[in-house]
Amino acid sequence: MKIGRMFINDNYKGTRDYLKTQKNYEIARTVLYFAISASLFAAGWITTGSRENLLTIVAVLGCLPACKSAVDMIMYLRYKGCSNENAEVIAPHAQGLFCLYDMVFTSYEKTYNVAHITVCDNTICGFTQSEKFDEQAFYKHMDSVLKKDGYKETSIKIFKDIKKYTQRLDQMQELEVHEEFTEGILGTMKSVSL
Repeated sequence: MKIGRMFINDNYKGTRDYLKTQKNYEIARTVLYFAISASLFAAGWITTGSRENLLTIVAVLGCLPACKSAVDMIMYLRYKGCSNENAEVIAPHAQGLFCLYDMVFTSYEKTYNVAHITVCDNTICGFTQSEKFDEQAFYKHMDSVLKKDGYKETSIKIFKDIKKYTQRLDQMQELEVHEEFTEGILGTMKSVSL
């Protein structure tokens, strides 16, 4: 768990509506941080009749975490999670599989928004709602990330068509799963996503 994310932890990341909940949390935190700074500044001005006081310095320093929180808020506001309609279609096909929702992966060149992703041993399949999703760049990025963590022989496929994705999920139900290997890949994916 990171400092400043009181109730957010790695177990929460990847659950349904994660991005929506995180957006609300980031907005509330940003408003609170700026409100604290503004109230400290106002308190100092009211009590001394001047803005040249110790509380003004504290208020200005309080703007640092508030601004960082604002950047986080803007980052989360840019992305949409898995729509309720798609989540309802995916849910019956994904029962019993290791899945993550609302994943946003970043690289130096691009950001990849994946609505749902499923891992079964070395097979990784995902669904994106973005028509502009660059599949080849994502495969290359995730392959290098997974190789750094020791997962060398992985197969990655991202679908833009929900029907084809649910058909692939049905096929993955038949695959044999080694939970430790699968959970390791899921852990790596969580660690490199928003």
